[in-house]
Amino acid sequence: MSQLTEETWVADIVKEVPKTGDLFRKLRIDFCCGGKISLREAAANRGLHAGELLTQIHEVEEKQAQHKQMQPPSLEPKELIAYIQNEYHTKLREELSALTPYVTKLTRVHGERYPHLKRVNELFTLLKQELSEHIQNEEDLVFPMIEAFLQESTVERADALNPILSKLQDEHQTVVEFLKEMRLITNGFEPMQEACGTHRLVLKRLEDLEADVFNHILLENCTLVERTRQAQLIAKPIN
Repeated sequence: MSQLTEETWVADIVKEVPKTGDLFRKLRIDFCCGGKISLREAAANRGLHAGELLTQIHEVEEKQAQHKQMQPPSLEPKELIAYIQNEYHTKLREELSALTPYVTKLTRVHGERYPHLKRVNELFTLLKQELSEHIQNEEDLVFPMIEAFLQESTVERADALNPILSKLQDEHQTVVEFLKEMRLITNGFEPMQEACGTHRLVLKRLEDLEADVFNHILLENCTLVERTRQAQLIAKPIN
């Protein structure tokens, strides 16, 4: 847990815990151009209790820290699928939705000065669409098929899974390519010295999103899909 207090600047809180930007935005606390004031002063300006606000900030910080702790990939397949849905799919949907207005605003306000931000917005839109469709397909089709196959590993189910798993990994690669380009054109998500608070927030959260998506893909490709492939070999032994 970081050493955030009521005297910490609002801008520094968002820098330390990027997801607090959503909380401040909801409470109409300016963390961008007006963020160089203490949390105590910001709370007073909005008629809020600084201690209660700090508690909410610590709760956001704790959730963020818990999410970063990778669950060991030793779970049973059904538990692993539930873990992926609860720890990655749910949070991914929330973050993609929450981050959208920030990316849109950044492009609208600073897109002319920094033309690469227009491409960042395009990539984020493509990434959001790809991931949204991908995780919905996993939940509706892929995961139920994997669970059914691992419960009863017939040759027919093994054959049916082959194109599904290949498509799954192709989609993962598409997502990785979007993120690689985004990292490249933002110089590793590194803000320029003169970047405003919103600019810095967007880059930090995109970097965090990249880390979460990579961990998510790694868990699926190297654990869930790999176990399924191994079960397929048993169901369809090579002669």
